[in-house]
Amino acid sequence: MAETETSPSTPTTRTTPPTTTTVLTGRQRRHLRGLANPRKPLVHVGEAGVSEAVVRALDSALEGHELVKVKLQQPADKKAEAQLLAEKSGAALCGLVGHTVILYRPRQENPEIELPTQGA
Repeated sequence: MAETETSPSTPTTRTTPPTTTTVLTGRQRRHLRGLANPRKPLVHVGEAGVSEAVVRALDSALEGHELVKVKLQQPADKKAEAQLLAEKSGAALCGLVGHTVILYRPRQENPEIELPTQGA
């Protein structure tokens, strides 16, 4: 499912996000929502909705921070847009509070956030 089509006229510089999204338990989602509480939204989705530019900005933010808040501006269906953002970025949807989406995607190398385990 990777976008590896390369033709001379349209080079692709962006790779698709990993297809294996992290499946989170309720306890892990609650922990991540708590960590996200003091953070400010890093990505803003305008009235035009989810575009390629938004997905690129989200991908960059997730690479740098792992846990990102995304602010939706007057969404028609905020739950659908939140799910779409999670799918396109390869991130796990941790929560939707008002018009703010909380997404988590661990780094490939040196993950910063440690998730609670079942026994802890």
